[in-house]
Amino acid sequence: MPLALLALAVGAFGIGTTEFVMMGLLPNVADDLHISIPTAGHLVSAYALGVVIGAPLLAAVTARLPRRRVLIGLMVLFVVGNALSAAASDYHLLLAARFLSGLPHGAFFGVGAVVATGLVGPERKARSVSLMFLGLTVANVVGVPVATLMGQQLGWRATFLAVSAIGLAAIAALALLVPADHGHGQSVGLRGELRALGSLPVWLALGTTVAGFGALFAAYSYVTPMLTDSAGFAEASVTLLLALFGVGATAGNLLGGRLADHALRGTLFGGLASLALVLLLFPLFMKAEWSAAVGVTLLGMAAFTTGSPLQLMVMEKAAAAPSLASSANQAAFNLANAGGAWIGGLALAAGFGVTSPALAGAALAVLGLGVAAIAYAEDLRRTPAPSPARVITPTREPTRERTHH
Repeated sequence: MPLALLALAVGAFGIGTTEFVMMGLLPNVADDLHISIPTAGHLVSAYALGVVIGAPLLAAVTARLPRRRVLIGLMVLFVVGNALSAAASDYHLLLAARFLSGLPHGAFFGVGAVVATGLVGPERKARSVSLMFLGLTVANVVGVPVATLMGQQLGWRATFLAVSAIGLAAIAALALLVPADHGHGQSVGLRGELRALGSLPVWLALGTTVAGFGALFAAYSYVTPMLTDSAGFAEASVTLLLALFGVGATAGNLLGGRLADHALRGTLFGGLASLALVLLLFPLFMKAEWSAAVGVTLLGMAAFTTGSPLQLMVMEKAAAAPSLASSANQAAFNLANAGGAWIGGLALAAGFGVTSPALAGAALAVLGLGVAAIAYAEDLRRTPAPSPARVITPTREPTRERTHH
């Protein structure tokens, strides 16, 4: 695998760290800025909104530029957003800075996935995407816990300064390792890209992302009360268990990339079915501490097995505008984050029990399987049937008599 994938992974590590670290720093930020924790929670939503808006928008306006230049520009915007977060003097400035930090997120992963697949042969495309996403999953194992601890010990502003430094390292790696002449965006124009994005197969693939990762976030958003109230863990142990989720996600991401290069559709179906099964069994996993640890790890593994196949499928379905479609898939991922958390919250509010969000997630995973099945049927319908083979009957030559001596 080319070293350029390392540069993409460094950028993904920084993005993954800044996306998830705010959840652990909410009490610190709320105390420092004299706001309530629910109000501080809007900082998480502001970042997600930046991702949803910025992913298709920035991918569209940069479609004709050299992709290395686009990636570096996106990381510059990322560094600026995080530096402004560190310098924000009040809540509203921090809210705007978090929105700005989220803008390059989806476009970076979208354009980065196109670059990653262009650096390798067709038999390694899914693996190349999974190696870029490795930075995101490792961020959950290392980056987020370390950044959270730094914010608690040195102040939350120090965390965003450290994330800015990671962004600068990513810029240097991209400049050094990504080939300067690596492809330009296709010159089909914005209208052509939107036309490619508007096809039914692309929307079915995006719908699978929303349902599949919505299943994950329906449960994961409420995993802390499940671990403390049902499994019996102390609150101090939750950070370690969330790191186990990151370990499972990293393993699932690498496994999904390897398997998808051999059977893209089969890996997607298998991952969604595994996710539905893990979520269905989640209330049983939460009966004891040891099984809860196993369940959290399996949740990360099953969910992220589908990451690379979904990204690659969206890109293939919108071959005329892969950067835009790939970035739109990142927007779909963040919609899944918000929608899954909302659906899981509905189950809790209805009084179905602390583990009920997992069962709501299992229903979403089954819905994702259904959307993926419809997408498969649509592919079969659009694939032209092979022409019947023409049977050629050999003409028989006249029998010649043999002369025996």
